[in-house]
Amino acid sequence: MSIPAALLHTLDNLKDQAKDAIWALSSCLCQQDAKVKINGRTFKIVKVLGEGGFSFVYLAQDEHSGRQFALKKIRCPTGSDGVKEAMREVEAYRRFKHPNIIRILDSAVVQDPDGDGKIVYLFLPLYKRGNLQDAINTNVVYDNSFPEAEMMRLFKGTCEAVRAMHDYRAPVASGSASASASRRQQQRQQQREERHSEDDDDDERFPQPEGDADGGFSYDGASVPLVTKHRVEDEGDVIFDGDQELSNNGGNTELVPYAHRDIKPGNVMIADDGATPILMDFGSTVKARIKIENRNQALVQQDIAAEQSTMTYRAPELFDVKTGVMLDEKVDIWSLGCTLYALAYNHSPFESTQGEQGGSIAMAVLNAQYKHPSSSYSQGLKDLIDSMLKVNPADRPDIHEVIELCDRVLQTLA
Repeated sequence: MSIPAALLHTLDNLKDQAKDAIWALSSCLCQQDAKVKINGRTFKIVKVLGEGGFSFVYLAQDEHSGRQFALKKIRCPTGSDGVKEAMREVEAYRRFKHPNIIRILDSAVVQDPDGDGKIVYLFLPLYKRGNLQDAINTNVVYDNSFPEAEMMRLFKGTCEAVRAMHDYRAPVASGSASASASRRQQQRQQQREERHSEDDDDDERFPQPEGDADGGFSYDGASVPLVTKHRVEDEGDVIFDGDQELSNNGGNTELVPYAHRDIKPGNVMIADDGATPILMDFGSTVKARIKIENRNQALVQQDIAAEQSTMTYRAPELFDVKTGVMLDEKVDIWSLGCTLYALAYNHSPFESTQGEQGGSIAMAVLNAQYKHPSSSYSQGLKDLIDSMLKVNPADRPDIHEVIELCDRVLQTLA
């Protein structure tokens, strides 16, 4: 009897997670530390910071410089298709440049020494204060809550990161094919020049190769090409940072909103100043506006959301995708509403520890069944949450209106 492909996929995933767990545990229990060699540098794996799906995030320390990073390891057992998917996350980190959005330091692709697939490594800044979910968990342990003004400032900063995604402007193609090719060549040259300039800043950038004549890096002695944040998959377009795309394109752009699709407290880091929220984890990010023309398209989007968007923060239109509708960036507004609720009351509005709501989480979400626990928070904050948790996306405010409402709440607290 043959084993279904979906079951094989799940078993492989569990096997890979077990390998990573044993590897991480060995760094704590054994005399010999777990290490990985990338780009001629050796990194000590100190501990696991988080996990999910095919990815683990480790605290990694460069043995040469002593610098520490958050090293995200993504297993791609499907080979090039999986790598292409992972590199979309790299492109998303590069696409949005904002003080409240995490920046990627570098990325690399290696052959999986324990299988036929690939491993993608992302080097990200290390935020020692953890994320908003960590802060919520601390509040639960000590029976505390956020001061409203502090909570609103953290939430507003998160909204400003989301605004950068919802307001993203992409370059508009213009001119002849030869002119376009010339622009692409100029753009790649500029990227190379910027790379050399950025590499001189040791405090900000990932350590560069040491002694690899072919420009690659090694993993257990195997040399393979390095994929950095300056190289993207060749899909007929080029991704640019900030004003670079405007200057190279003569300023011709069009609005192309992106949706994060997995906004939650666990995906918002707290910067070392203790006051700046940093939005992260762009593995679920997509172009926001998707026209659903038939049932097959609806089911595809439903499956993607089920896999990539956390259930208790997922918008109702992603639970039951209808035909003849346009999915858009309002999915993030719902998630922001759940996030603010969780900051205020220490859990999502749709994960009741008392079982008060009854039924499934999906039914509670589809009917917006939630209550505000008694608290000292202002009515303005409660109204803000309620405005975002509307079942009909058209009834929710856009991100600009949400930020305006944040400012009004903050003004009442001054």
